[in-house]
Amino acid sequence: MKKLLFVLSFVLVAWSCGDEKQAAREVVVYTALDRDFSEPIFREFTAKTGIRVRAKYDAESTKTVGLANAIRNEKNRPRCDVFWNNEILNTLLLKAEGLLQPCAPAEAENYAAKYRDPDGYWYGFAARARVIIVNTDLVEKEDYPESIHDLADERFRGKTGIAKPLFGTTASHVACLFVLLGEKRAEEYLRSLKRNDVQVHGGNKGCALAVSSGRNAFALTDTDDAIIERDAGKPVDIVYPDSHEGGMGTVFLPNTVAVVKGAPHPDEALALINYLLSPEVEKTLAEGPSAQIPLHRASPPNPRVKGPRDVVAADVDFDAAAAEFQKARRVVTELFLK
Repeated sequence: MKKLLFVLSFVLVAWSCGDEKQAAREVVVYTALDRDFSEPIFREFTAKTGIRVRAKYDAESTKTVGLANAIRNEKNRPRCDVFWNNEILNTLLLKAEGLLQPCAPAEAENYAAKYRDPDGYWYGFAARARVIIVNTDLVEKEDYPESIHDLADERFRGKTGIAKPLFGTTASHVACLFVLLGEKRAEEYLRSLKRNDVQVHGGNKGCALAVSSGRNAFALTDTDDAIIERDAGKPVDIVYPDSHEGGMGTVFLPNTVAVVKGAPHPDEALALINYLLSPEVEKTLAEGPSAQIPLHRASPPNPRVKGPRDVVAADVDFDAAAAEFQKARRVVTELFLK
């Protein structure tokens, strides 16, 4: 009898431990996408899979740099499983530093090769375009900017704006220009902005607000920030710069997801990444306030914004842009932050 009770107790303890292990499944995500947009997606993922999501969000002042630095600081004892970056270059920098590990989500095959690492270290989805938001009360239609170079137009001296070009998509955009234009022309472009007294705002949202309030005539920003102001009924319009025939093209920057090297929960990380790459998530992000641009082959276009299928898109070598990142950073620091 005692032996039977011992066996039953052992089985119950083992079952209880297994149940606790199953109930404790979780994945830790460092995400640069705004909490308002990403948190509902995490809740839906948990409802579908039972995997709890523990999320760390970025700060508007440092954008993805703060999260990337956290991953660097924790490299000897990783806490993060998945890095969800709302741009791409900081993801590529982490890869170059050996801080990511490959994975093979099934959904990845539904994305163009341009938007996925050939060795599986990162995957891109749900893009934003780098656009010019224009105040329609201050700028006549015939005077609309057509190119990023129009931010240096002397007619609008002191009335154009950019976000601080050390963080987020603005830093990525500048690094892309060092590839698209070449180092010399890119540096001259930045100097032309400086000469024209371009206003430097704390972030892309600040650029959009400066234009919608009339403090700037037009400014560079992302589609999500521009769409929010347009949807709010502000006197603004959106220009996809350099997208005319023969132009450099509009820069599109995807969200990226990657598994951190030494991730404590690699299986759960793969499950989350595969979910984030699904048409369902791209649809959610497209229909939400941020109006992300779907890249999944099965996703329909977002009627609220223009995507790479609708306008001339810049043909950016993102790996080359990542290699130019520190050089671009030094020029930006010299011109705008000293």
